[in-house]
Amino acid sequence: MIRKLWHIYRLGLKELISFRYDYVLVIMVIYSFTVMVIVPAKGTGVQVRNSSVAYLDEDQSPLSRRIIDSIQQPFFQKPQAIIYHDINQVLDRAEYIFVLHIPSGFQKDLLAGKAPEIRIDVDATVIGHARLGITYLSRIINQEINTFLLRSHKPADPPIQVNTRIMYNPNNENPWFMGVVLLTHMITLLSIILPAAALIKEKERGTVEHLLVMPLVPLEITIAKVWASSFIVLIGAMFSLFFSIKLVIGAPIHGSMLIFFFGTIVYLYATTELGVFLATIAKNQPQAGLLAMPIIVPITFLSGGLTPMESMPRFLQIIMQLAPTTHYMEFCSRVLFRDAGIGVVWPQLLAMAAIGTMLFIGAMMRFRKTFQ
Repeated sequence: MIRKLWHIYRLGLKELISFRYDYVLVIMVIYSFTVMVIVPAKGTGVQVRNSSVAYLDEDQSPLSRRIIDSIQQPFFQKPQAIIYHDINQVLDRAEYIFVLHIPSGFQKDLLAGKAPEIRIDVDATVIGHARLGITYLSRIINQEINTFLLRSHKPADPPIQVNTRIMYNPNNENPWFMGVVLLTHMITLLSIILPAAALIKEKERGTVEHLLVMPLVPLEITIAKVWASSFIVLIGAMFSLFFSIKLVIGAPIHGSMLIFFFGTIVYLYATTELGVFLATIAKNQPQAGLLAMPIIVPITFLSGGLTPMESMPRFLQIIMQLAPTTHYMEFCSRVLFRDAGIGVVWPQLLAMAAIGTMLFIGAMMRFRKTFQ
């Protein structure tokens, strides 16, 4: 038993030394845990930011000017005046996302007790901003109208007041959530690609056969690949959590680092075995990459980080329970966001361990069939 552990340790050490001198992989790992986490998290999001707005003010009243002046940054750019005949053209040319049309006599009709309308034309090709921007603009317009009508008269307090309190992220800062989601995506990507690339490299060079004629068994070779790749990804993940997410993005981490560390190890057990399994099917590096993409993309995008599981079709929710990413995403959100303990996240840990064991058995069966 001690000899087997020594073999696994020495083989894993060989993988780490080989990785050290593979500068392309080193750069890819560093790039993935820094740039690929920071830039998308800070540069993209579902929140409305600096959306372009044009307006046509036919009323030219104090109320219409008040409504236009209330549309400000950071949600919207400064509104620009256009003429009526340019409305369709500016939308077709994607110059503006929203066009606000205030009709003539709007303030007069409002004070007369009528129900005048403000038309908002939207470029619906900008899906995220179009959906949320309408909500933002409607709220701003209604607030200005109510303030204008009420003037200095304070309305009576409603019998029930609803106070909404948002935990962890009171200002709904999108980079805080996206940083953790992107970190899990990078962990998934690298933990599948690194062991697959290492085993494919051995296969292409013919060194797998050399290892098998030595006093080694496939179990030792597989575990060595797994622990070496997991060690690289784990170090990168912890560095990214403290540097990219906490320091650069500024997201607070409330949960236990020890629990996150342990859960990530369990998750890497599953994903690295998946990488080994793919390497036993592929004949070369390009094939391994092509096989990995149809697997990595669905299990990351449908894991619940970008789209809530509840919004997916029922059959898809059931299928995604077989993916370790689903349970890892739930594990990360509970630990890092809600400061959950082992007593809360043990079902996710158990599910990831069970999926990893099934992948391990499949990888060992394929390994023996391929190389023996």
